[in-house]
Amino acid sequence: MTTVSIIGNGNMGTAIGGIVAAGGNAVEFVGRDASEPITGDLVVLAVPHTSLDEIVAARGAELAGKVVVDITNPLDFETFDSLVVPADGSRASELAKALPESRVLKAFNTNFAATLATKTVGDAQPTTVLVAGDDDLAKQALIDIVRAGGVNAVDAGSLARARELESVGFLQLTLAVQEKVGWNAGVALVA
Repeated sequence: MTTVSIIGNGNMGTAIGGIVAAGGNAVEFVGRDASEPITGDLVVLAVPHTSLDEIVAARGAELAGKVVVDITNPLDFETFDSLVVPADGSRASELAKALPESRVLKAFNTNFAATLATKTVGDAQPTTVLVAGDDDLAKQALIDIVRAGGVNAVDAGSLARARELESVGFLQLTLAVQEKVGWNAGVALVA
C-alpha cells in the first residue's frame, strides 16, 4: 500500500483521493503550509498554478526525494485566453527546476473532477489519465495507483510533453467555461 499525500481538498483533490482510495492505497490531505508533515512518498499538488511557488517556498525541502505530481493548468485566470508560461515551456518544467531533488510528473490536468469521479468521459468513454515525466519508475508508480483505482492511465512521455498536456487542459477549460462542453467532457483515448 502506498500513501499519497494531496495538497488541496477541492473538487480535483477529492476526486483524485477517491481514485487512490478505491485502489486500496492510503490518502492524506495536507495543507499548503508546513504546519502538518507530508508522510506520503507521492505528493499530488491539487491547487491552482498560482499556489505552486508558495508551496515550494513552504515545503520545498520536505518534497525532496518524493514524487511530486503537478495537476495545474497555467491559465491567465483574468482573461482565460492564454497560458502564462513560455511557448516552449510548461509550469511542470518550471516546478521541476524549483524542486531539483523531487521527481516531478504532470498528470490529471487533462481531466475534469467529474470525469475522475465517474471514471467516464461524456456518456460512456472510460477516463484516461495522461502522465508525463522524466522518471520512468515514478511514472509507473502513479500509473499503477490510478489503474488500481479503476481509471486508465497512459505514459505520455517525458516531462517535455507537459507543454502539450497543458495546452490540451487549457483548451478543455476554455470550452467548458464558455459552456461549449460540459464538465463531464474531455479527451478520451480509444484503442
